[in-house]
Amino acid sequence: MGRVVTLDELTSELERKRGAGARIVLTNGCFDLVHVGHVRVLRDARALGDVLVVGVNSDDSVRRLKGSERPLVPAEDRAEVLAALESVDYTVIFDDPTAERLAAQVHPDVYVKGGDYAGAAGDAIDEARLPEARVVAEHGGRTMLIPLSPGRSTSELVRRIRAGVTPS
Repeated sequence: MGRVVTLDELTSELERKRGAGARIVLTNGCFDLVHVGHVRVLRDARALGDVLVVGVNSDDSVRRLKGSERPLVPAEDRAEVLAALESVDYTVIFDDPTAERLAAQVHPDVYVKGGDYAGAAGDAIDEARLPEARVVAEHGGRTMLIPLSPGRSTSELVRRIRAGVTPS
């Protein structure tokens, strides 16, 4: 089995790994243009467990979330690029607007998202924007937010490319 997997392959493999005592970490996103901010979050997420699973939004899902001009890179390519990172064990493509169903099937010990999902006070998870947190808690897992790298986002990269701005 490769590192880009179907959900059925993933759940079967995770059952085996969990049976051997592995701690499963799940994160997800569009990952349209992989940048250093992504690499840092994935590295930090991997440090929280034994197996890191990355859910990759399908092309249709990205369009619903980001608009008709996205994604820039097809889902299969995004999943393969992420799977090539040392910190990532498995990638799986999902079509929903949130990763609730994915989290319910993976049953992660830890679910990780970027710090932009904190509440207004910055000290709690905004469950209205992160419904996966409830699903993860129902299965005995916990949700953790990892600080983002300021100025590092795909939306910012796309804006700069379209404006013809070179890196500083």
